[in-house]
Amino acid sequence: MQIKEFADATGVSVRTLHYYDEIGLLKPTNVDEATGYRYYDESALLRMQEILFYRELDFPLKSIGEILSSPHYDRTAALKEQKNLLILKKDRLERLISAIDGAVKGENVMPAFDNSEFEKTRAEAKARWGDTDAYREYEAKAGDYTAQDKNDLAAGMDQIMAAFAVCKKSGETAASAGAQALVGRLQNYITAHCYTCTDQILAGLGQMYVADERFRQNIDKHGMGTAVFIRDAIEAYCKT
Repeated sequence: MQIKEFADATGVSVRTLHYYDEIGLLKPTNVDEATGYRYYDESALLRMQEILFYRELDFPLKSIGEILSSPHYDRTAALKEQKNLLILKKDRLERLISAIDGAVKGENVMPAFDNSEFEKTRAEAKARWGDTDAYREYEAKAGDYTAQDKNDLAAGMDQIMAAFAVCKKSGETAASAGAQALVGRLQNYITAHCYTCTDQILAGLGQMYVADERFRQNIDKHGMGTAVFIRDAIEAYCKT
């Protein structure tokens, strides 16, 4: 198909296709050297389909490019993941629609705006397919890990979380010397066993420990509020 036909078939503008070509997200299958006409085939149509699914899920173009270019990318598995994300998005829209009726009645409908499950799943998708330096580093390290190594790694992390709980119970604040020393210990542990844990990555982990229900529950088994305490300690650590 020529570019105009391809644009009509996919519902995007010719200008958008030019931009996708410019940033390397979707190259034409062939360009006629004499006329400059761009042509697209079935494989380009399939790639555009994947791009549109990710755009529907609000993925940035840069992230989409990283995902589709990753050597780990599995199209079938990714489509299943996209379906799950779209279901989560649909469920949220339905909650918001129902919440309007509640708002009219004067009810508290703030929980309907919770989008943490969708954001968590989307972040996991990007981490799984994204070809980031941290991801590659973890793959290189974890590739040789035995089941026992992974159990030991999890146990080590759990010990650090337990130490945070003890610190909190002792009355120390998140910005105290004891809490800050534990944050440094956590950062060094992740760097040694998983990937280089920069302050930016560390700050993101702190937010995830609270936003992700699975992480929060696992951490708070050492004491309610431990996850929030760790997040606050990390925030104080990264600001210094």
